[in-house]
Amino acid sequence: MSTSIASPPLDGAPPRSAPTVPQQPAGSGTGAGRSDRARPVLLTVDDDPGVSRAVARDLRRRYGETYRVVRAESGEQALDVLHEVKLRGETVAVLVADHRMPGMSGIEFLEQAMDLFPAARRILLTAYADTDAAIQAVNVVDLDHYLLKPWDPPEEKLYPVLDAQLEAWSRRAPQPVAETKVVGHRWHARSSEVRELLARNAVPYRWYAVDSPEGDRLLTAAAGRLGTTFADPPPLPVVVTPDGGVLVAPDDSELAERVGLVTRPSSDFYDLVVVGGGPAGLSAALYGASEGLRTALVERTATGGQAGQSSRIENYLGFPDGVSGSQLTERARRQALKFGAELVTTREVVGLDVEGSAHTVRLSGGQSLDAQTVILASGVSYRMLGGPGLARLVGRGVYYGSVLTEAPSCAGERVLVVGGANSAGQAAVFLARDAARVTLVVRAASLEQGMSSYLVDQVRAHPRIDVRLGAEVVEANGDDHLEGVVLQDVSTGDRTPVETGWLFVFIGAAPRTDWLDGVVVRDAHGFVVAGPDLLQDGAPPAGWGLDRPPYHLETSVPGVFAAGDVRSESAKRVASAVGEGAMAVMLVHRYLDQR
Repeated sequence: MSTSIASPPLDGAPPRSAPTVPQQPAGSGTGAGRSDRARPVLLTVDDDPGVSRAVARDLRRRYGETYRVVRAESGEQALDVLHEVKLRGETVAVLVADHRMPGMSGIEFLEQAMDLFPAARRILLTAYADTDAAIQAVNVVDLDHYLLKPWDPPEEKLYPVLDAQLEAWSRRAPQPVAETKVVGHRWHARSSEVRELLARNAVPYRWYAVDSPEGDRLLTAAAGRLGTTFADPPPLPVVVTPDGGVLVAPDDSELAERVGLVTRPSSDFYDLVVVGGGPAGLSAALYGASEGLRTALVERTATGGQAGQSSRIENYLGFPDGVSGSQLTERARRQALKFGAELVTTREVVGLDVEGSAHTVRLSGGQSLDAQTVILASGVSYRMLGGPGLARLVGRGVYYGSVLTEAPSCAGERVLVVGGANSAGQAAVFLARDAARVTLVVRAASLEQGMSSYLVDQVRAHPRIDVRLGAEVVEANGDDHLEGVVLQDVSTGDRTPVETGWLFVFIGAAPRTDWLDGVVVRDAHGFVVAGPDLLQDGAPPAGWGLDRPPYHLETSVPGVFAAGDVRSESAKRVASAVGEGAMAVMLVHRYLDQR
């Protein structure tokens, strides 16, 4: 079925258990012929129903002709509303949130809301005693204004503030979101890859099943645009870009370029080239650009790395309520761009040539970049499961990562998650929100061997998560899609068939360093060796050529550094990767200064 959003009910405070996006009541006017959905939203949230109604009443009285006023009675409810508004492709002009709310304060709500609508103006309602918190919020959530309650009369204390904020918003109001349309099949591997690529690069898209009426209509229109007739079955996926262009089974680079992503560097020389766009790479690009280095980051798929696919990170400094990996890395991406870093996506680095102090990074497609310095932050990829049927069913029920993209389709289903580290635990907890049952398959004898304590507690306490210790998946069954797997006890060898259509794999870490073979020193597992680990009896590696030992994150090639999960003996945590990216830039400066 094609994706659709139900029409909202008539106005009124939505019940706490079922937040909705209300329409303007009949007779209130919708402006000069503008549809209700076309009007930007003014969202107010207050846990006091009386105050909530009063705020909405005053806003509607003055702005109801031009804006759609929506109210909620908790931060959680308001976030659900914003997600629905986002899915509809609507815009939010102003967010008005009460500071003192149980469960989620106004500041906490605004912090999460700004990830969904970063251009919306943010206003905090406070009591006199909360003015210090409001002042601090200017830095925390980039607060635009705070209002003391009560605001009577609104003509003097409320409307002038809103007028100023709406004027500021309108000067840089975002244009309507142009959607990319994807026609594919639920169990088609390349269709799944295209959805994942668009989602991870924050490209708005809408998915249509090939056998749905709208999917069939789009295929007919696409064939007409190309002046051809598709075979039966048609080549998939078929992508319709916002400008009406048609792509048939495009590769990543073609798709990325046509939907507006940067796929080619603007120059052939940089002070710093960062390889990989995970937390370490984004941190390096941000700090490099912010400190005056001409910086390019090259990423093979999408910024964020494995961390960007995490449904919830709860032990990252500064986010006491947790943050999704996509939110965290999207903020980092925006910061890096703000400081002038160049982010090049869907281009794979295939080689590194070194001649004296010159470094040449070779890209797929034949292009190359010369750089004074290079930071290797290419991270790791999930190891592939072996066994009959598993490789054949990738993208058709067997997924490596991909939880955020595929989770909506798992509602009410039985799901298996394989892995014993944090990424697997986070995926299991996230999927268990809607799945009928989630089984976490762990090869180790205990969860504590690879998973953080807080996550172990969440997994064990969840009523819809089962944990199968000392087991592994050795076989997958199904014709055009996954229908079941076989679990094997690692101690006894006993096998158990399990029916499922969904298998998400998060096992091990394989570094992406084959292209560095013979260039920099790597350990037995392929991770890049750096800093003091390169020294043998206090002596630098062969061919080092400098009268100093390697810096802490420097590889066996001077001017080439390693940061994050790709480095041998790294901590494999987001916070440490971010720190290493920043530290690598500091060492880049030291290297350049000495040159």
